[in-house]
Amino acid sequence: MSRKKSRKQKKRISPLKVFVCVFFIAMALIIVTALVNDKISGKLYPLKYSNYVEKYAAEYGVPEDLIYATISVESSFDENAVSHAGAVGLTQIMPDTLAWLQTKTGENYTEEDLKNPEISIKYCALFYSVLLEKYGTLDEAICAYHAGINQVAVWLRNPEYSSDGKTLDKIPSRTTAHYLNKVIKTKEIYNNLYEKELNNHG
Repeated sequence: MSRKKSRKQKKRISPLKVFVCVFFIAMALIIVTALVNDKISGKLYPLKYSNYVEKYAAEYGVPEDLIYATISVESSFDENAVSHAGAVGLTQIMPDTLAWLQTKTGENYTEEDLKNPEISIKYCALFYSVLLEKYGTLDEAICAYHAGINQVAVWLRNPEYSSDGKTLDKIPSRTTAHYLNKVIKTKEIYNNLYEKELNNHG
C-alpha cells in the first residue's frame, strides 16, 4: 500500500513541477528576448549626438524624433557621409542649401564643416524650421528636405498632385515618396522607443 501511495503522490506533484518549470523558463525567455530586442533597437536607432539634437531642436522648435529619423535615414549616423549628389554629413545637407541658410544666420561655414556633427544638426533643425513654417505640414516639409523647397512648391501648384495647393495628394517622385515613408516610420520608431527621453517641440 505504501508503494501505491507514493506513486500516486508522485503523479500528483509531477504536473505542478512541470508547470512551474515551464512557467519560469517561459518568463526567462521573455526577459532575455526583451533585453536582446532593446539592445538591437538601441544599436539600430541610437540617441547619438543627443546634446546637439536637444539644443537645436529646442532652439528652432523642431521635434527631436524628426532630427534623429533624418540622421538615421540620411547617413546611418555617419558624420563623414557624402552622397553622389554632393550632400554632406549626418543630415546630408547640400552645400548650396547651407549657403542659403547662412544668409539667415550670418555664419560662414564651408562644405567640409558639414562633417562636424554640431553644424550638421544645427542646419538640419534650421532647415526644417523654415520648411515647417513655409508649408505648415510635416509631410510636405520632409518632401522638401529631400526634393528641394522649390520642387515641392511646383508640385503644390499642380492640381494633378494637390487639390488644395497646400498638401500633396500624390507625390510624383517615387524616391521622394519612399523617403517620406521611411522618415515617418523611423520617426515613429524613435518616438516609441524613447518617448520619455525625447523632448519634442513644434
